[in-house]
Amino acid sequence: MAQTSFDLIVIGGGPGGYVAAIRAAQLGYKTAVVEREHMGGICLNWGCIPTKALLRTADVYELFHRAKEFGLKAENIGFDLDAVVKRSRKVAGRLSSGVSGLMKKNKITVIDGEARLEKGESAPRVVVKDKDGGESGYTASHVILATGARARTAPKAGLEPDGKHIWTYREAMVPETMPKSLLVIGSGAIGMEFASFYSTMGADVTVVEMVDRILPAEDAEISAFAEKAFRKKGLTIHTSAGVEGLESSAAGVAAKIKMKDGKTETLNVDKVILAIGITGNVEGLGLEDLGVTIERGHVVADGYGATGVKGLYAIGDLTGAPWLAHKASHEGVICVEAIAGLKPHPMDKSNIPGCTYCHPQIASIGLTEAKAKEQGHELKVGRFPFVGNGKAIALGEDQGLVKTIFDAKTGELLGAHMIGAEVTELIQGYAVGKTLETTEAELMHTIFPHPTLSEMMHESVLDAYGRVIHS
Repeated sequence: MAQTSFDLIVIGGGPGGYVAAIRAAQLGYKTAVVEREHMGGICLNWGCIPTKALLRTADVYELFHRAKEFGLKAENIGFDLDAVVKRSRKVAGRLSSGVSGLMKKNKITVIDGEARLEKGESAPRVVVKDKDGGESGYTASHVILATGARARTAPKAGLEPDGKHIWTYREAMVPETMPKSLLVIGSGAIGMEFASFYSTMGADVTVVEMVDRILPAEDAEISAFAEKAFRKKGLTIHTSAGVEGLESSAAGVAAKIKMKDGKTETLNVDKVILAIGITGNVEGLGLEDLGVTIERGHVVADGYGATGVKGLYAIGDLTGAPWLAHKASHEGVICVEAIAGLKPHPMDKSNIPGCTYCHPQIASIGLTEAKAKEQGHELKVGRFPFVGNGKAIALGEDQGLVKTIFDAKTGELLGAHMIGAEVTELIQGYAVGKTLETTEAELMHTIFPHPTLSEMMHESVLDAYGRVIHS
């Protein structure tokens, strides 16, 4: 007879859910995960991982076209789109099966199906509907919601995917043909990653952003640098503009765009990608009946994942920004350790690094310069350009910037912001520093290897205090 009672049940097998389940199993909890689609969630199957596989292809393709710079010869350069997509899906499949293996290794029960919650005793009762429509009930002392999020649409504004010409990230990852022209609505991380990929692969890409700059969550100086770099690569960018409607036909899509000057123009493109935000998967779970607080499409939870409903917790994209896999995983660990009475530190969002894998890459952590000033800090700000770094020049990647922000009175590292080659790898150095509550003194006395891109991190710190060496 199938087991129906557990110590802890996680609903959702993405980066938040499966990591929470593993940590619970490590702590001796009899654990189950309910997953309605694929283990690994959106990140492994339709987000973080397969998009990086696509972007890697774009990076290699661009390098082929720059072969002459490196003394190499490459002729008749082209690509097989079907093979590009297949490689991306193969990478995703490999990692998804790997997560399933981790479940077996940790003796975690995986329940296939779609869950909803009913009122229970120590925690809500979990009812799972399988693919055949049958239902089974499960109980646990603790239930963790990790149902993730999905792309936001705006049907009332005429911004709704049709799966054919108007895409969300799902369709954008598995194109059957390469569009000659593409409109990307929204310039956050998702929008700019797809804009970068399709532009590099030959599409004529236009980006429309409602606010006055692209990548609006980033430091303004980094956004400006990025916009200049993307325009140089051939992207058309309209800021302070909005798409007022999309009309799809056999020929493609006609987009009505209200420009910054107030005039409306029509842009005809083959495809459109909607990248206008994220909303939590809160529907169909029975949350309202349980008294769970939902704001702006996301479940409200504290720094330990508690929802205020006895025995019920929520983590990851379901609980709001930043919508990042590593944030979800860390929240999962915090939540389980809090349940176990281990007294972990609550989630500190200022220590979460963010990465955008377009070309050039963008990475950041902590406060932007504007936010730091808003909070009343007196600042010391350092900058160092890629053009001053030997390794960057040797790589042929001499365009970029590292920026660091310190509190002038205490030396606290308030934020770090980067644009350029491999900054998504470099940012972790500052993440470790912030977590350890380091000041400029420790960073200045840290020895950075030469020749590396990481030396720019050191130089940026030195620059904030008037001690820069190579600039």
